[in-house]
Amino acid sequence: MFERFTKDARAVVLGAVDHAERTRAGEVTEEHLLLSLLDREASRASFALAALGLAGTDRRESVERDLAEARRRGGLSRADMDALSGIGIDLTEIVARVEETHGVGALESDTKGARRGRGRLSGHRPFTREAKDVLTQSLRAAHAHRDRHIGDEHLLLALTTRPGVPAEVLADHGVTYEALERVLYGAGEAEAG
Repeated sequence: MFERFTKDARAVVLGAVDHAERTRAGEVTEEHLLLSLLDREASRASFALAALGLAGTDRRESVERDLAEARRRGGLSRADMDALSGIGIDLTEIVARVEETHGVGALESDTKGARRGRGRLSGHRPFTREAKDVLTQSLRAAHAHRDRHIGDEHLLLALTTRPGVPAEVLADHGVTYEALERVLYGAGEAEAG
């Protein structure tokens, strides 16, 4: 599959590995892929992000804050929090009590599913199952549009289709699958006119 990745898509994957190494994460996650996509310039994904208003330092910092807040909750999305709330569990109260006892960030995950130290000696950072699923979904996105290669825009589309924190954070910033489809492929413009 990687032979079908464009130069930009490969740069995103390598950038994600770099993000994982800099944060000393044991594995490369969806979050690392998202951060790497935000680093890109002059690519289809960066164009789409800019067109949807997710460009510039302020917006990137906002995304990073949202991701950090989710890590503080142990990597749980708001949908997860709502589900817990539905059965009477107040996650905000749990986080506050744990941090009161064990310090701020005590529940922070290394990012969901990551284990510190794994692969560090060899320098190899394996991808989490969720990150691998994004790569697989990017292939499906390329196929759906009859694109011969997998570009960074397909990785971005894939991130928006998977439930979880990265898709939630992107949606909070106006980057949804539907919005990306409109920007990248003009989907829905004929109906609007």
